[in-house]
Amino acid sequence: MLRTRNEEASLEDCPRIFPGFLDLLGPCLASPSHAGLYETVGRERDIVMFTVEERDRVRNRLVQMSHADPRLVAGALVGSTAGGQGDRWSDLDLTFGLADGAAVDDVLADWTVRLANEFQAVHIFDLPHLSTIYRVFLLPNNLQVDLSFTPGSKFLAKGLKYDLLFGNALERDPAKPASAEQTFGLAVVYLLHAHACIARGRMWEAEYCISAARDQALMLACLHRSLKTSYGRGFDDLPREILQPVTGALVGSLEKTELIQALGRSVEVLLQNSQDVSGLAGRLGPQLRELKSYQ
Repeated sequence: MLRTRNEEASLEDCPRIFPGFLDLLGPCLASPSHAGLYETVGRERDIVMFTVEERDRVRNRLVQMSHADPRLVAGALVGSTAGGQGDRWSDLDLTFGLADGAAVDDVLADWTVRLANEFQAVHIFDLPHLSTIYRVFLLPNNLQVDLSFTPGSKFLAKGLKYDLLFGNALERDPAKPASAEQTFGLAVVYLLHAHACIARGRMWEAEYCISAARDQALMLACLHRSLKTSYGRGFDDLPREILQPVTGALVGSLEKTELIQALGRSVEVLLQNSQDVSGLAGRLGPQLRELKSYQ
């Protein structure tokens, strides 16, 4: 259970959320526990990045708001700050389970208004994933806040790191990660397309494809070592001897010779990290290496 800096008993002191809730929130925000929110989050600031203390205050306020919303039957802190971890630069991630009959569109609309009014938060985008929808916000102090909502109480994926806020921690089966075959295959497609883009004189598109192929190769290396693969989160945990050769696959310029060199280096990085698909890599390796000889 997450223990906030304020006593958890104070969570019951705020009124239940309903339309017009923010208009009646004045007395609650005037209390010592909330008085600093507008001063440190909403006002014009010279500091471009949030502090840990500001992030804690925003988190505690969101916890209070979630406890008071009857449409939410469970909630948890997830992401890098769960379990008391994270660092100075970690953003804020909260996930909630919706009560039966609660309309996710209505909940999203209400919470978007509340975050805009109380924190001057800007809604950036939504990311649907299976039955969950993620809504991403950015506060004036560049604190990213990700809120996700899942119908029902099975709102946590198995194996997810979390701090339960309220409700029951009922887990759902997680989405299957990409296989080594799929990861390798995507890298091959990117390499082929990069070669074609160079021939067409589409150098920016070629750079994109070379970089994407390189990232797929690093994902293969992470898969082999059971490291995180999404968003490059496991890349820095790879051994030095794996990462050092990859620097040659970085695109230094859009000159044709530079792109061809980076393409060839990406081919080698991919083949060197294809232990889990050795048969497939062995069959395709010779023709992939031919991409280095530009025609």
